[in-house]
Amino acid sequence: MHSATPSATTPASSRRDSRSQLKNRHIAMIALGGVIGAGLFVGSSAAIAAAGPGVLLTFVFTGALVVMVMRVLGEMLLARPGLGSFVDYIREGCGHRAGFVAGWLYWGFWVVTTGSEAIAGAILLQDWLSLPVWLMATLLVAAIALINLTAVGVFGEFEFWLSLIKVVSIAGFCTLGLLYLTGLLGGHPAPLATFAGHGGILPHGIDALAAVLPTVLFSMVGCEIATVAAAESHDAPRNLSRVTRTIGTRITAFYILSILLILSIKPWNEIAPGQSPFVLAMDVIGVPGAATLIRLVVLSAVISCLNSSLFVTARTLRNLAHHGEAPALFARLAKNGAPRAAVTVSGIIGLLAAFSSILAPGTVFAFLVGATGAVMLFIYLMIVIAHLRMRLTAQKTGAGWSASAVPFFPVANWLAIAAVLIVIIAMALEPSQRITLLASLGSTALTAFIWKFTPAARTEKT
Repeated sequence: MHSATPSATTPASSRRDSRSQLKNRHIAMIALGGVIGAGLFVGSSAAIAAAGPGVLLTFVFTGALVVMVMRVLGEMLLARPGLGSFVDYIREGCGHRAGFVAGWLYWGFWVVTTGSEAIAGAILLQDWLSLPVWLMATLLVAAIALINLTAVGVFGEFEFWLSLIKVVSIAGFCTLGLLYLTGLLGGHPAPLATFAGHGGILPHGIDALAAVLPTVLFSMVGCEIATVAAAESHDAPRNLSRVTRTIGTRITAFYILSILLILSIKPWNEIAPGQSPFVLAMDVIGVPGAATLIRLVVLSAVISCLNSSLFVTARTLRNLAHHGEAPALFARLAKNGAPRAAVTVSGIIGLLAAFSSILAPGTVFAFLVGATGAVMLFIYLMIVIAHLRMRLTAQKTGAGWSASAVPFFPVANWLAIAAVLIVIIAMALEPSQRITLLASLGSTALTAFIWKFTPAARTEKT
């Protein structure tokens, strides 16, 4: 493996191709819609059933953590503009080994997600198309790969409309829910009794909140995808700082408001895991065809996640190649500005992950999910630590720093680190999550060990 650039610290702006830049509206919608997926529309039912109304506290906790991670990332982007995506800032603050580990773990997480979303989309499409799941998953990945193999503007346009569907759906649901609870749509709503009248706020105790904490957090990851996309926009530094300042707060508001409305419309003990709480709430309101509408929204969310997954895996692989930590082939751009080799290989491996979920769901696929399931926690931890180290270094050297610095430094950083550790402890205590945590720790340790054998590591030693 050889570095594809003269310097590993070459600014990201100089590596972007003018033909592969996203527009501001693309970035804004990718930032809003990129993290809203099936985890909210369907997966939230499991957390609600397990924790009751108290699940809102876990959404507030995890939302605050995501907001903090994005804020410190935004501060680094303003203080040191032009480095690239968040992986480059981990590399800057924690060293090249940390950048290598973060990059490959992030690639692994999203390539497995590509396989998972391909299968989820294929299963949803079986309601309309009588084709085998493996064939539809293959066609989905192939179609999304073709989109990503064209200029990045095509990806941006496609993702813009998919994200718009999700955002409009959430906004529409919240509007209907508020109108129903105020009595303007008829009926006799009793939001307080519905919310707290079935065993109280914590019907299963506070232990239940710790048990669902990892599930809720993992349903909210993905905000950082917007930083990868913003790095390929016309005004990357400005878009990066804007995205990191606002995305966490907006997403948290979307999640908390929609879940609060659901729990005020439909009693939590009538929501079973696997059901869409949005469908159940809209049935109470009296929205015709609610199930079909949400199924279409979930399908758009799955395809959007598949699209974003392939985009971000290709860009992460290209970034690693720029630093001599992946084959130089993956750093090359086609004439239209797309990293074709990186897209193709990521798509193929994602498809293999999808096939493993069909052929060996309890062995190979279970191993892949476990080995990547908790790595986002470690990546968020590295982001916060990178910020802490970079800002402390700036204070010691008297270097300038961002004017919009995160308040209460370094206490805020230590609180964010503590929050990540709380989630890790919750996973260790929860039997269903413990194996995932151990497998992810193993994959992280293995990746850190592999770093020693890369050309970049040997160059760093000399």
